[in-house]
Amino acid sequence: MYHGEKVPGFPYHPHRGFETVTVVLEGIVDHFDSLGAKGRYGQGDVQWMSAGSGALHSEMFPVVSQTTDNPTELFQIWLNLPSKGKKTSPNYKMLWNEKIPLITETDKNGNKYEIKLIAGKYGTIESLDPLPNSWAFDRSHHVGIWIIKLSPNAELTIPSVSPTLNRMLYNIEGAGIQVDNEAVDFYHCAQLSGSENILVKNGNTDSLLLLLEGEPINEPVVAYGPFVMNSRQEIQQAINDFKSTEFGGWPWDSPEPVNKLGDGRFASYNHGEKIETP
Repeated sequence: MYHGEKVPGFPYHPHRGFETVTVVLEGIVDHFDSLGAKGRYGQGDVQWMSAGSGALHSEMFPVVSQTTDNPTELFQIWLNLPSKGKKTSPNYKMLWNEKIPLITETDKNGNKYEIKLIAGKYGTIESLDPLPNSWAFDRSHHVGIWIIKLSPNAELTIPSVSPTLNRMLYNIEGAGIQVDNEAVDFYHCAQLSGSENILVKNGNTDSLLLLLEGEPINEPVVAYGPFVMNSRQEIQQAINDFKSTEFGGWPWDSPEPVNKLGDGRFASYNHGEKIETP
């Protein structure tokens, strides 16, 4: 769904009460927000943003090449914040592709698989830290986000974690995927037990899977559009606050801003006070 009038993407819009984890498989995203931050990321990068008490941001898909196609493929995962974190200051950090752990192993038959560890743990390897106020920051919450690439006929065992774990495996791109001997079709997902070892078998083509897991927060959830809170009263308060404050307002000259054509990947915070690159 493309909502920009001049550039495809998502012009400025509000969020409160949860986090967005934007995983870019292909293409480039331009980020701008009400905190005076902006950036350009993609080609495997991940942006971890906490809306907290409220923020405006935009995600646009710029034209970065005038001579070739500009395909973009991404996931945006919404991760709830516990009630004590919903009023924290908004913030974000970049997990640059080059720094995200990538585990490459072979199964008993010599077939290769890869795990891109965006959040969580695999064996003794841990992911980069998310934002401090995130539910995922406490490792005992077992929040896991994996991108799994399976070579033809590869097998992978997803290890047992806990009986209370919520766990889902989504088939992004693959034919012949079997999860404990049950087929999971392309663009379908499987709800998995968190207390069992789960055997995943690939078919005869390369496959790409997304694993999401974590312990439940065990609090009421009330969602309305871009707001995720604990009660209807808090949702109404979020709407009222946005109408009266616009969560700090929009400091940019366009509702769908983009960076310069030749800009590389970067993140700029607080109106350029801090700038980082991969």
